Amino acid sequence: MKTIKLIHNPTAGDLEHSKKKLIALIESNGFKCNYASIKKKGWNTIEADTDFIISAGGDGTVRKLTKELLDRKVLEQSWPIALLPLGTANNIAKTLGLAKDTEAVVHAWHKAKIKHYDIGLISYNEQTTFFLESFGFGVFPKLMMEMKKQKMNDLETPEQRIQTALELLHEIIEAYDSRYCEIEIDGTDYSGKYLMAEIMNTRSIGPNLVLSPDSTPFDGYLNVVLVPEKDKNKLVNYVTGKIDSKEKNHTLMNIKAKSVRIGWSDNLVHIDDEFIKIPKSSEVKIELKEGILEFLMP
Repeated sequence: MKTIKLIHNPTAGDLEHSKKKLIALIESNGFKCNYASIKKKGWNTIEADTDFIISAGGDGTVRKLTKELLDRKVLEQSWPIALLPLGTANNIAKTLGLAKDTEAVVHAWHKAKIKHYDIGLISYNEQTTFFLESFGFGVFPKLMMEMKKQKMNDLETPEQRIQTALELLHEIIEAYDSRYCEIEIDGTDYSGKYLMAEIMNTRSIGPNLVLSPDSTPFDGYLNVVLVPEKDKNKLVNYVTGKIDSKEKNHTLMNIKAKSVRIGWSDNLVHIDDEFIKIPKSSEVKIELKEGILEFLMP
């Protein structure tokens, strides 16, 4: 019998995803389960006999867990991660192609295989961090800031949060003036004025915006999505389709990359599902780090 560590965000999901019901589901599928709430101290204590770790929550829960594993010393023990997607967007789980049904996901762990997950390493102003999903400038961090100001993350259901975010993003894109971006991708200069510059490791970001349909965190590449002023209508039309539940394909500029150097005339950026401010025109260096993490895949 395999022993798992369940790292649970109790505020994600619904009543079917309570501590009691998740433990019962996991143990009924033949696993021994040790539980920890990510909201409580000591959640990051992992028992030595653990075979793999479960991240039960949204993309933010995955990031918090992976940060803990990446911060461990090289000689310390690490573990594969399996996902139980319970969050609003679940962009990482969607990129990995995981089933929506929780019971189906748990049952698939018996035959799951380990795959090595790439990350993006971010360096600026003598600081270093990472991203699992994406890093970017422009309309998307602006959306995140406005959602926080308007307390949109407090809306009751995931569907409401996503729909409201899409409608707000549409307004932001329409009003946004393109900004100068100094950007070099694998030694080639792509500098110019853009509405958005996203360095992506997953297919989608935020309210399930599939900006890079071919992205996968297992292929040894990042994908850079650039939206110049001339492509503004392409982005508007794509978001409009999402709002109307009629998602359309798009032809936004998408460039595969191993390394990126980027500077933006604004100081607002996002790293995965968090936005921060950095000194204006700071040069940010992004490098692909291949296979740093281990994920269980059905």
